[in-house]
Amino acid sequence: MRRKDKEITDRSQIEKILKKEKTCRVAFHDDPYPYMIPLCYGYEDGAIYFHGFREGHRLDCIRKNPHVCFEVDADIDVVESDDPCEWTLKYRSVVGFGKATLLEDPSEKRRGLDVIVKQFAGRALPFPEAAMKAVAVVRIDIESMTGRRNGYEGSSQGS
Repeated sequence: MRRKDKEITDRSQIEKILKKEKTCRVAFHDDPYPYMIPLCYGYEDGAIYFHGFREGHRLDCIRKNPHVCFEVDADIDVVESDDPCEWTLKYRSVVGFGKATLLEDPSEKRRGLDVIVKQFAGRALPFPEAAMKAVAVVRIDIESMTGRRNGYEGSSQGS
């Protein structure tokens, strides 16, 4: 990271962002361009989970190459100035890389859905068996990630 003064190095602060937010952008390998989409997600124990239809472009991309990049941003606010060239954003963000796996085992799928729902509802909710069979659940095992902030007080350890 070029601007070390903006880096969040404290993993607990990075995970706090991942546990708080609801939307994650994931970039998949595709040809000739990367394919990036926003997804609802859940984060737990070093992994991001998302769900969707059992068929589609993102799953095709994962089958070809499971390596992905993801981004989550938080606490975004425009900071105005009298000089339009000095306008900026306050934010916190996380960018990471990992390997995506389509979960086939019913107990792993259920765990992934529980993580996603807990991020949104604050608790696990039951899933009908028909829904479990119809949905695809993907786990991204995070291999590396960095946090960044702008406009928030604190040391490089995050705030």
